[in-house]
Amino acid sequence: MPDYLTTPQGRRLAYNRTEGEGPGVVFLGGFKSDMQGTKAVALEDWAKRKGRAFLRFDYSGHGESDGEFIAGCIGDWAEDAQAAISELTEGPQILVGSSMGGWISLLMTQRMPDRIAGLVTIAAAPDFTEDSMWAGFDDAQKTALDMVEQVALPSEYGEPYIITKRLIEDGRNHLLLRGPIPLPFPVRFLQGTADADVDISVAHRLLDRAEGPDIRLTLVKGADHRFSDPDCLVLIEKTVEKVLARG
Repeated sequence: MPDYLTTPQGRRLAYNRTEGEGPGVVFLGGFKSDMQGTKAVALEDWAKRKGRAFLRFDYSGHGESDGEFIAGCIGDWAEDAQAAISELTEGPQILVGSSMGGWISLLMTQRMPDRIAGLVTIAAAPDFTEDSMWAGFDDAQKTALDMVEQVALPSEYGEPYIITKRLIEDGRNHLLLRGPIPLPFPVRFLQGTADADVDISVAHRLLDRAEGPDIRLTLVKGADHRFSDPDCLVLIEKTVEKVLARG
């Protein structure tokens, strides 16, 4: 059973925390995913084996947290992440952000830089509401978004995604790939070449915008967006260990 945290905004978030040595590791999940995902659970197992402090949590409207998914947006979920890191961890943290969690983790490096000791992203999707969703909408979808304030997108992961006007408009307040992104700590970007959800060009744009002394992009040929087969899971663990060693 998870524990629960009430954020300053009044949202009730589910989380699982593992006690251990610092710097701790925080996993930030993707869009409509939850903390029971393969990568989050595998990293928790790794942390327990290593005696490392670890946190995984559900954004509002995700998993076991309160709220409706369609009511949320990037700004809300970034507030959730900031509250979780602030209230549930101590000292510097290594952030591990998957897909949308990569975007959220990058926002955290700007909002609470004194708490970040390193960053690992997996198929990071910064700015996806604008560059993938909005840019991919046809005229009918844009009209529907304007008139009824939502549009349904098919998903290979289950039910269609309901994309709201608020999600798109709020996303524009948090765009990162339009300028430099200072990352003054060890950073590792992981990206599969067979990712059908986040194009490899996004990883290259992120690498180009990132500024810091220790930043690397690793491409895994044939890996898809889930990035959760046994080899990928081992790579994630080893990458976190390298960031910890260099921090």
